[in-house]
Order: sequence, then structure tokens, then C-alpha cells
Amino acid sequence: MSDIEIARAASIRPITEIAGRLGIPGSALVPYGHTKAKVGLDFIESLQDRPDGRLILVTAITPTPAGEGKTTTSVGLVDGMNRIGKNTMVCLREPSLGPCFGMKGGAAGGGYAQVVPMEDINLHFTGDFHAITSAHSLLSALIDNHVYWGNQAGLDTRRIGWRRVVDMNDRALRQITNSLGGVANGYPREDGFDITVASEVMAIFCLARNARDLEERLGKVVIGYTRDREPVRADAVMGPGPMTVLLKDAIAPNLVQTLENNPAFVHGGPFANIAHGCNSVIATRAAMKMADYVVTEAGFGADLGAEKFFDIKCRQAGLSPDAVVLVATIRALKMHGGVGKDALGAENVEAVRAGCVNLVRHIENIRSFGLPVVVAINQFSADTAAERAAVRELCDSQGVKAIDANHWAEGGKGTTELARAVADMADSGTADFTTTYPDEMPLWEKIEAVATKIYRAEGISADQKTRNQIADLQNGGFGHLPICIAKTQYSFSTDPTQKGAPTGHTLGVREVRLSAGAGFVVVVCGDIMTMPGLPREPAANRIRINDAGEVEGLF
Repeated sequence: MSDIEIARAASIRPITEIAGRLGIPGSALVPYGHTKAKVGLDFIESLQDRPDGRLILVTAITPTPAGEGKTTTSVGLVDGMNRIGKNTMVCLREPSLGPCFGMKGGAAGGGYAQVVPMEDINLHFTGDFHAITSAHSLLSALIDNHVYWGNQAGLDTRRIGWRRVVDMNDRALRQITNSLGGVANGYPREDGFDITVASEVMAIFCLARNARDLEERLGKVVIGYTRDREPVRADAVMGPGPMTVLLKDAIAPNLVQTLENNPAFVHGGPFANIAHGCNSVIATRAAMKMADYVVTEAGFGADLGAEKFFDIKCRQAGLSPDAVVLVATIRALKMHGGVGKDALGAENVEAVRAGCVNLVRHIENIRSFGLPVVVAINQFSADTAAERAAVRELCDSQGVKAIDANHWAEGGKGTTELARAVADMADSGTADFTTTYPDEMPLWEKIEAVATKIYRAEGISADQKTRNQIADLQNGGFGHLPICIAKTQYSFSTDPTQKGAPTGHTLGVREVRLSAGAGFVVVVCGDIMTMPGLPREPAANRIRINDAGEVEGLF
């Protein structure tokens, strides 16, 4: 059966029953039908004196078109841990409509390791992304309205940095000119759109500790500069109050369940290649108060999602992970070993060994954060015993366990061995978490630290304009912030064709963008775009309503 057919056939329990297992009373739920609900912030605040459960991160090798399966593994691992008697919850990001209708077609897991209701989660869900888009758009409107009615804040319209957003891949909106058509429409200026998941409002939403922190962070957003190059913040156009009103319901985490009826928070969704790639702090911290073990994921490969999870989310939220699961597939390792997509079905042990250089690089990086790691081999039917043995042999040489995981076909039953290993590792007390760089390190040196330590670049480069941007931020009092590098997810370098574990490259910095409310500086590298485009044959071409009124094409 397809993913959507499996999800449709699932025996979904009432969400009140799932909440009851976590000790959440009905009065703390805001139901969205019978299978999903928001958990009230008052109840979450009441949990603060409880001890924290263990925090486990699921990340992956560098992604390829062959697939890796972080979300599927996260869900399968949680089902496996509950099967062996470990009270475990999963925290995931919400899917963006852009990739759902673009390349991926859905992001709620797959096979027998999914969160449900899959169709709702992949489409409008509880409306969180629409609320974030609306809050961002409100600030955009307030900025232009402020300029129209006299510009008391003294915004230089040439230096307004707040772009617009929409939750769809639309390359035509990357660069626009707005306010055309005469005096009544305002002052014409250059503008542009990003995808909603790249919005600073999304980042703030996911990093805020509570509603008060959310509003305070929104007030710190730098929307542009005066002619004297002094920053102008969102509170100058009275943005934070009404924006928070638009987000007041969305900020409460969404409770759903896995196919095996285990609890899941799905909340927030910044991309990891253009943002920080983690679900909300509110959801993660709440889960850690209600479960003994919490499994969460970070987007794309460990060089992007995991690095930002550690250096941004954990730093800001005061989290200290206990263990890491690094997902790899035989198919992806073959691609890193030089095999084309059309030849992945044939056994090729040497290509697997060659591709393992990528796996080793990620193992080394995770260990540099002081964390124990286990490798999950996400199985495909074409994998051979010899190929899997080659991965285990390589991992043995690194002092790391590699464990087969067959959750796609078997659900939690296919991850019980992995679950025992992860629980033991999380309970071992061997984690000694650290970050890539200290807060006080200058911005340029922070970029250099990630480039050389994580990407293994020889160094970084930038033109004089970008160097001046970085110097201005450093001198303007923002040098203490962590950095969020936006680059291709397909390589350690900025060249997506460079598979494996390239060295000798230079990280080219194209521009920097201040996200003062989120509390980091975005460093845009290479050809990465903060507004993706649709591929030649988008997933939207396959998505439709059938004669029975059911959605088809999500997978």
C-alpha cells in the first residue's frame, strides 16, 4: 500500500485518549476534530517544576535523491521505544505547503512509521503556518503604511529589510517592485518574497519560550534602517501587539499520534537549509516534562540541521541532548560513492564503502559536540546483507554501533533493537554537550568556525560589501548572536554536486541578514534561495481528489 493508503487505514484513537496517557486533562485541550488538538499554554506552564526527560536528536547523512528518512526513523524509533516499555514522545516540524506541492509531496513519515492524520498534517493542519504568514504580512503592511502616513520613524525606504512571505514555492516573487500605480498606493520600492518557513516570524515562533517571550522577540525585529543607518524595530510601527494576537492560538503545540497510537507534538517548521530547521522550543520542553524520553529531528543533514539544533536551539533554550541517532541508507551511501540514481538497485559494496566517507564525517562532527551517536541503517528492500555488513564494519572502526531499522515495513517492531541501544545510550550519562563556538566570538570567526570545523572548508570568503555588513552588525552590538548558515543541503560545500566528504573548498558568503528577534544572524552562502522554485514536474501534478472524495498523491 502507499503511504496515504496506510494512513487512511490506520486505527486512530480519539485525541483525548492520547492526551490522557500524558496526563493532559480535557480542559487543557483545544480539539480540532477528534484526532488532533492544541494543548493550552496554561497547562504547559504548570509543568515547569517537573524533571526533564532524556532528549534524543535524530539527524542524517547528507541528503540525496535516494532518500534518508529522518522523520520516518524518528516516528519508528518512538514506536519501538514504547514497545520496549519506554515512555517516549516524538516532536516534529509541521510540513510546508511549498515542498508538499513541490518536490517532496508530504512530510509526515512513511510506510508504517507515520504521524496521523497524515492528510491534515500535510495540508492546512491547525492553521499555524497561515497564522505565521498573516502575522508576517501584517508587519509588511504596517511598514508601508507607516511610510505612507509620514514616516515618523525615519525609515530609509532604500534600506527596508523586511520582505514579504507566502507558504508556496514561487520563484516569480523573489524580487518585485511594489506600490506602483500612483500616489494613493504609496512609495514605490524594491521588495521580494521568501517562503514562510524562512520568515523571521517562523524562527521567533519556534524559539520563543512562551507567549510573553514571543511578543518581546517580535518587538526586537529590525525592519530597516534610517538614513543615518540606525536600526528601526517592529515596535516603532506598533507591530508586536497585533502580530501576537494573530499568533495567540498557533503558539500552543499540536498534539497528534503515530500509527501505533503514541503521542506526537507537531509544531513549527523552519527549513534547515535556509533557517534553523527545528520544531518549537515550547513543544520540545513540554514533551520533556511529560515523557521519559523525547525524540526530535533536525532538518536535512547533520551539517545543517544538527549544527543549528545544537548551536541555536539548544543554546537559546538551555537544552542539553543526551544522544544522537544518525540515519543512513545504503542507497544514499552508494550515491555518495559515485553511483547514479538509475543503478542503485544493484549490489555495490565498494560504492557503499566509498560513500561511507560522508557517514564518517557526520559521526566526527556529532562527537565534536560531546554527544554519543548510533547509526540507524534505514532499510530498503534492495539492500543486501553484504552492503549492510560493510556499513557496520566501517562504524565498528569508528567505535559506533550501526543497527538495521525496518520501521517503514514493520513500524515499531522493526526498531526494537535500535530503541534498546538508544535508550541505553541516553541513560549512560556519557553526553558532555558543547557548542561549536562561544557567544563572545566575533561573527566572522563564528562563520569561519562552522565552515572549517563542520564543513571542513579551508576558509571563508566574502566581497567587501558583505564584509562591511558583517562588521556593521558586529559593531552594532549583534556580535554575540549565533549564526544560521543558509546553504545547499546536498553537500558539505556550497556546490550541490560535490558528494561524499569534500575538502579544500571555500565557503563563499553572499550576504548576511539580521534576525534580531529570533536571536541569530542569517549567513547566505552560494546560490541558496530563501524562496524556492517548483521543479519541472512538481508533486502538485500528482495531487488530486478522487471520485470517493479522498486526497491522492501525498506520499
